[in-house]
Amino acid sequence: MIVDKNTNPERDLYYLGGILIDVIANKNSSEIDYMDLYKLFNQKQEITINLYSLTLDWLFILGLVTKGENGKIKKCF
Repeated sequence: MIVDKNTNPERDLYYLGGILIDVIANKNSSEIDYMDLYKLFNQKQEITINLYSLTLDWLFILGLVTKGENGKIKKCF
């Protein structure tokens, strides 16, 4: 759910997207492997792989990430 008054804010895509943007922004390279990014994200915020995928989808829709070379995640900011 993007925003829902009945859930914890830690499970909203706005909140998780902000954390993921911070993780991606702290990387020196412009591309990162899907699973490596998941591991880094999971160190900051414990999250399931499904919710992680939804968060990445959210950032893709916003135009903040895209598919890079060899299936890696590429930051667009």
